[in-house]
Amino acid sequence: MKYRALITGATGFVGGYVAECLHAEGWHVSAVVRSTSQRDVLPPTVRDDMQFYDADQMPLSEIVRTAAPDVVFHLATYYTTVHSPAEIDALISANITFGTKLLDAMAQHGVQNFVYARSSWQYYRGDVYEPVNLYAASKEAFDAMVRFYESAHDLHSIRLTLFDTYGEHDRRNKLLAVLPTLAAQGKRLALSEGEQYVDFVHVKDAARAFLLAGQYLAEGHIERCGNYAVSSGHAIMLKELVRRYELLLGVKFPVDWGAKPYRAREVMMPWRGGRILPGWERMYKELM
Repeated sequence: MKYRALITGATGFVGGYVAECLHAEGWHVSAVVRSTSQRDVLPPTVRDDMQFYDADQMPLSEIVRTAAPDVVFHLATYYTTVHSPAEIDALISANITFGTKLLDAMAQHGVQNFVYARSSWQYYRGDVYEPVNLYAASKEAFDAMVRFYESAHDLHSIRLTLFDTYGEHDRRNKLLAVLPTLAAQGKRLALSEGEQYVDFVHVKDAARAFLLAGQYLAEGHIERCGNYAVSSGHAIMLKELVRRYELLLGVKFPVDWGAKPYRAREVMMPWRGGRILPGWERMYKELM
């Protein structure tokens, strides 16, 4: 085994691929889960070799002490595009409180290496922070917590800003995941005009960014600490992306363009700032 990883969000889409990627590289992978987490979404070859810690049954401080990770990977999140009042507590609990408790548990046991996911939606109209929605605001609030632990407890963090991700076995209600299903069912999908630009990265490429960041920290390369964008480097109009997806799969998607208005605070051009993590490049370029 090379290093020991503790990961949150391992039963989520991106987190699952990160766990699989770490495991394939020989890391000993442990995961913080909840009693309701669907562990069976992970491949058996990975799941059966992982240690799971139930945060509903065990304090985070005890989990960190027992797992003794070289690097903590934090991908657990509560995502919503437009929040309802009933979701505010869940957003704050998952995106701010839980992560802060994790950081504090790390500080208690001298665990210094931390890799976590940010969102490009923290930059609505440029490089200056402006959240698209409350989800993005909660991610920015967590950044402030990280900065405190960096200053007060010598935390070493690499912060990876994610754009849209896609790939196999996507259980989320995301456009590229639902289009093939709707086509098979003969159901139509009402969308906006589709003139907004998007930035998609294959989930396996995103997972390799987390692996590389973890390797840097585990090997003591703290000069790599900082913010990085996990981006294709290209923005493409949504209409064109769907056309390329149709060509790739050989399917005509039942989309009614212009049947819906753009959302309030629609992101018409994704954030173009940020630097790429040294040594990382995309392998999957079929859509972008």
